[in-house]
Amino acid sequence: MTIPFVRSAAAAALLAFAPGLAAQGPSAPDTTTGPDWRDDPVLTAQQFMTPPDEIAEAALAPRWLNVTLSSPNADRTWFLDEVGDGPVGMDTFSKPQHELGGLFIDFQANRDRRLTIRNNAGLDLISATDGRTVSIDVPDGARVSNAEWSPDGSRVAFFAHFDDATHIYVADAASGDSERITSRPVLATMVTSFEWTAGGSAIATVLVPSDRDPMPSPPAVPMGPQVKVTEEGQNALRTYASLMATPHDEDLLEWHATGQLALVSADGGDVTEVGEPAMIRGLDPSPTGEHVIVTRMVRPFSYVVPVSQFGRVEELWDLDGNVLVTLDETELNTGVRDTGDDDEEAEEGPAERRQLAWRADGAGLTFLQQEPAPAETPDEASDEEEERPNRRMDRVMQWEAPFAEGTETVVYETSTRMQSHQFGSDMTTLFITERQGQNVHQYAVFLDDPETKHTLKRWANDDFYARPGSLLTEGGLGASTVRTSADGTAVFYTGVEYDEDPLTNGPRSFVDRVSIRTGDDERIFEGSNDGEYERVTEVIDPDAGIFIVDRESPTEIEQSYRVEGSTRTQLTENVDYTPDLTAAPVERFVVTRPDGFRFRVSVTLPPGYQQGTRLPAMFWFYPREYDDQESYDEGARTYNKNAFPGFGSRSMEYLVRLGYAVVEPDAPIVGPQGRMNDNYEHDLRNNLAAVIDELDAREIIDRRRLGLGGHSYGAFSTVNAMVHTPFFKAGIAGDGNYNRTLTPMAFQSERRWLWEAKDVYLSMSPFMHANNLTGALLMYHGLQDQNVGTHPSHSPRLFHALNGLNKDAAMYNYPFEDHGPATRETILDLWARWTAWLDLHLKDGEGTSRPVTFDDVDGAN
Repeated sequence: MTIPFVRSAAAAALLAFAPGLAAQGPSAPDTTTGPDWRDDPVLTAQQFMTPPDEIAEAALAPRWLNVTLSSPNADRTWFLDEVGDGPVGMDTFSKPQHELGGLFIDFQANRDRRLTIRNNAGLDLISATDGRTVSIDVPDGARVSNAEWSPDGSRVAFFAHFDDATHIYVADAASGDSERITSRPVLATMVTSFEWTAGGSAIATVLVPSDRDPMPSPPAVPMGPQVKVTEEGQNALRTYASLMATPHDEDLLEWHATGQLALVSADGGDVTEVGEPAMIRGLDPSPTGEHVIVTRMVRPFSYVVPVSQFGRVEELWDLDGNVLVTLDETELNTGVRDTGDDDEEAEEGPAERRQLAWRADGAGLTFLQQEPAPAETPDEASDEEEERPNRRMDRVMQWEAPFAEGTETVVYETSTRMQSHQFGSDMTTLFITERQGQNVHQYAVFLDDPETKHTLKRWANDDFYARPGSLLTEGGLGASTVRTSADGTAVFYTGVEYDEDPLTNGPRSFVDRVSIRTGDDERIFEGSNDGEYERVTEVIDPDAGIFIVDRESPTEIEQSYRVEGSTRTQLTENVDYTPDLTAAPVERFVVTRPDGFRFRVSVTLPPGYQQGTRLPAMFWFYPREYDDQESYDEGARTYNKNAFPGFGSRSMEYLVRLGYAVVEPDAPIVGPQGRMNDNYEHDLRNNLAAVIDELDAREIIDRRRLGLGGHSYGAFSTVNAMVHTPFFKAGIAGDGNYNRTLTPMAFQSERRWLWEAKDVYLSMSPFMHANNLTGALLMYHGLQDQNVGTHPSHSPRLFHALNGLNKDAAMYNYPFEDHGPATRETILDLWARWTAWLDLHLKDGEGTSRPVTFDDVDGAN
């Protein structure tokens, strides 16, 4: 069967021009002239295609071989790097799977599908001293993920994914030799990771139960209809793409989720089973390995919300599987609105445990807990608020085995509610963050003198430029601890300072040493921002001034260096695989709309571009909502003028290789909070009109040959622009929503429901204005798009309308793809269709390089 395409006999009637264009009186794009694209062999091909070589080379450049040093071991002598090998193939993507309420399971391998399609080819250890590499032995036929250092940094554990199972391997860091420690497969359906115990002797994981029943089979004959009933209350559900529907789905989910919690010896693989099999969705072993916090999924299940909203219970188990205490219970959340006063209910209920975590020293649990509110007498309840006591003590608590209720002890207390708490590495000092309104106070307390607060930093959180950075912490098991100097007298803050004029001065990375008792600070590292950007990625030894620093510039790819005083040792050899694109001319400027609103535009031009040459242009955008000019301008504060240009598999900048200008404008939609979208159509038109006028005045574009595109909300806005303006001759829209009435209970920042703002929902639905489409529209959509609001049905419904309205349109629906293409075949095929589409509609078919079939490409999978 051939994919249907349609062609209009004449352009639809155009809407009124925006003020910036009306005076020039542009003609509408004429899609009735030029080649007849309906029989184009690329656009109508039924098999995967590949684009011109210069596009394919850029899209599949092996950027995954470049390294950013992260995941250091305990003594920061080695870094762990999972080595990729490029986009996954469709043969892997199309493996059989079960789709259960947003959970996709590779049932042949007993794991979450994400572990099957998002993994790597190998593991390397990279020296923090000189950059040399040790390769970890990976078993034949396996893919790897979840690599984790042992607590002492001498070994690495990782998942090895085979076609029919996942196992845990442990490797010696010195030699790279590895061995399998799991005798039976891991059940990685709900718990998709594992955890070392603090001593490094064992790994906590979930295994396939030894006496597991066969997988439930679907009934040969349906037992009844699929049933849903409403609940009492306003059930403001989002439009989820994947939901369970039958009792068989429920049985299948329970079977897939039920696993055996186990501690597996890292030496020899001896297994200690903990408790009975359960629907485990989370685990957190204590540093001692004697207890485990287990999160279980519980019935009832639901047909109206995904698995992520099902009920759960958090329990503390011993190694016999006994539940010592129930820490938390969360009911099934079906979305019914709570009309009560949440704050009042929280205050009257039991005291909440906040920031519950294992203590790093193995001495039980630590958490924050506020003193319960006193019971009110009738007289007290009638008093004025200012006459009632309002100071309740907030406390850092310790809870040790056997975790009996009422055995918690107070470690520290204060009359101000704490936002967070952390211990120093010796567990004798507490570091507290308090926030009252926008005022933040960070201080230290020595536990032998708890009455004295030693201020480290105070700042106003809404003063962006006054933020002091973050306390440097130690990772590992349990709650992270604050790193202190060797003599224990100081802590360290790391962060980035931003200039109020980011177009002139780039950001600057820093490390500060701060005295715990006095708050005096000293800058011990400051990165360059003079035409380059240096950022600290790891602090090796702050006392000795040893850091790992990444350095980049607009023309030099990021490299990692070991910095010791004035000595710098390069540790990576990253490669710029598209130097012509790095060197391509880029113009960045500010455009002013007719209403005075100012916003930013970036234009990438072909290498060797001659000023004054008018080019066909492809716009790529994603509108966002703002209250006013100030809130928009805040988004530019973190702009880094010294950053290396990052490209990915779908970067539109690749089109400069085919002679296009690539225009990436901001598209601010501006209005009062809660009513921004009242101005959506107006602002969308004026944004684009202002950009086109400016580019025309700069003699960059040929305004008769303009394309527009975007993904997700950008796709939605692309089609809106093509039905509300006459500016664009071709459009590309991916994974979009085209009918806002199908998301009637809010979307993006819009919080009004359809019935409260019907005109807004209708005017913002390009489906309702499809008869006004100008130009030719290409749509693509992943058939397993799980993004709320962009169900895969949106594209065929709009295509059906455009087909009936005799408009120019094409649609490509990609099997097994989610909200954005991921497979090698889909990525290349999209570029093939995109370039053919733009060549035909913006260059009248004069493009010189034409795609070939996927099977013709060497090395195709």
